[in-house]
Amino acid sequence: MKRSRMTVFFLGKVQGVGFRYTTKTVATGFEITGVVKNLPDGRVELVVEGQKQELDEFLQGIRDSEVGRFIKSEQIVWGEAKNEFRGFEIVR
Repeated sequence: MKRSRMTVFFLGKVQGVGFRYTTKTVATGFEITGVVKNLPDGRVELVVEGQKQELDEFLQGIRDSEVGRFIKSEQIVWGEAKNEFRGFEIVR
């Protein structure tokens, strides 16, 4: 099946609340690869690749987690997978 790439910018109080760690924990339940990192402007960027349904369910898993309440809004960009990730990791 075709793999997609989803880039999500999370806005809200998403830094300093364990957002990246929780996202990595949620990722262990899905067949996805990618990275999550803090941005200097206070947002968190998530770049993940996998099958579209898996990516949708992963994003919902983040929303349903304990850090979901800190998300004020999301900007989502879809594209084709570039297959550049091995596993899922936090970028510091």
